Amino acid sequence: MPAKSEVTSTITTTPLGATTVATGKTVIVDPVIAKIAGIAAREVPGVFALGGGAARMVGAIRDAMGNTDLSQGVKVEVGETEVAADVTIVVEYPLPLMQVADQVRAAVAAAITDLIGMQVAEINVTVTDVHIPGDDTEVVVEESRVA
Repeated sequence: MPAKSEVTSTITTTPLGATTVATGKTVIVDPVIAKIAGIAAREVPGVFALGGGAARMVGAIRDAMGNTDLSQGVKVEVGETEVAADVTIVVEYPLPLMQVADQVRAAVAAAITDLIGMQVAEINVTVTDVHIPGDDTEVVVEESRVA
């Protein structure tokens, strides 16, 4: 079972003038946090892809099937109040790698803080490759001329 983040909330509502207090626990599982971090990282200009070589290869197959893994290239560790994340990216050439990595770090931290409501312990960004436009050579399968 994946680790999870638990937050206890108290909600006060006043339907028809009555005051009701409801308490409960909100559970946010790790894959949800990883997905939010992955979406935030992908939105940063200059990020071509997330994940290393093998993960990107599997991701390309998933994309072709219409089943994109938005948490690809993101690992999270969740404590009681803090989240640590490791994000692996491919940066578009010729953008400054450190600047893109810093922007990814800031975007992921903001998403974790704003959308999840937890503090960020650390966000490590690893650049595994640089994408050069034109490197995407599609494999063209020619049809056979004979039956």
